[in-house]
Amino acid sequence: MGGQDSEMAQRSDPYQADEVTPNPEIAERIEETLLGGPRRYTRCEVAEAAGVSIERARAVWRALGFADVDENARVFTDGDIEALRTWTMHADAIGSGSDDKLPQVRAVGQTLSRLADWQVREIIARVGDIADPNWTEQQRASTGAELAEVLLPVVESLQSYAWRRHLVAAIGRFMSVSPDELSTTTTVVGFADIVGYTSTTRHTDIHELSVLLETFEQNAAETIVGLGGRVVKTVGDEVLFVVDAPRDAAEIALLLSDPGRASQHLPQLRVGMALGQVLSRFGDVYGPAVNLASRLTSLARPGTALVDRELAKALREDEAFRLQPRRPAAVRGYHHLRSWSLRRGKLEAGKTGAGETGAGETGAAVPGGMPYPAVSTHAVTGI
Repeated sequence: MGGQDSEMAQRSDPYQADEVTPNPEIAERIEETLLGGPRRYTRCEVAEAAGVSIERARAVWRALGFADVDENARVFTDGDIEALRTWTMHADAIGSGSDDKLPQVRAVGQTLSRLADWQVREIIARVGDIADPNWTEQQRASTGAELAEVLLPVVESLQSYAWRRHLVAAIGRFMSVSPDELSTTTTVVGFADIVGYTSTTRHTDIHELSVLLETFEQNAAETIVGLGGRVVKTVGDEVLFVVDAPRDAAEIALLLSDPGRASQHLPQLRVGMALGQVLSRFGDVYGPAVNLASRLTSLARPGTALVDRELAKALREDEAFRLQPRRPAAVRGYHHLRSWSLRRGKLEAGKTGAGETGAGETGAAVPGGMPYPAVSTHAVTGI
């Protein structure tokens, strides 16, 4: 059993040096730069020094996203002791059990794991850009270590700045909210995804795919944030966002679904949005409105945006927009889903050239409003 544990420690230890690293001293140098000291403690020693039980220490380690290590492996540092001690003091100070705070630890671990993965890839790519073709692996590794030493304080400073700025923005949003409403709010939830992404990936190499996703993510984020929305997350070819004001949400949707994006070398998108109450948990959102917005996105034609009944009601008096009902559709979880296509109002359409209505729409009334007359339309082809 001991041999098996030792093998597991070698396989899962997040501090283990990469087996292909030609020089262990370089790996140790990078490691100590990042961790602030050498590995010298076992899990039991860390728990004892931090004043917590071994079970709590193990639970925090797992919540951070790290696999179990052998109990006798000396893989922990002074920084691990300080972090565990600080976390425990924080949980005790605010009057909640340490176990109650594990979801927060898990959320931080998952977020920073993705960030770290991206940053390391960037450093390695940078080394590849500046490396001489005749360099040895040791020279490449040494250059990587030097870059890490230079970039670490810069990246830490920028991350702290961005975090504090987002704290200020969050305080502004939640200061006037009652404690009972902190986890739930009524907002517009939207999805935007790339049209034809699956077929595109079959005929696109990795570099082209990277460029496509970077272009999509940058444009979507700038559009959403620029009009007061917040990006919740990006998953592959799809971005999930929330917007407090229905009018801002409508503007975002029209910009993201604008058929003229192709002339700007931007991928064509389809958008679905719903207005309703959502549960906010560790930066993500949940609830019927999220599911509804996702289903509407799947129904939207390329270069169009669909909204649900509640959002259509909120926008019906705004002359900047035009809403056209679509035939009810059956999708997963909804047997008779009603939706409205969103277009610019006639005056706005005249200014921008947008505002055409997709095929299959009728002149029926927006919920709670007067019937819209039928207008000249043309079909948006291709799904």
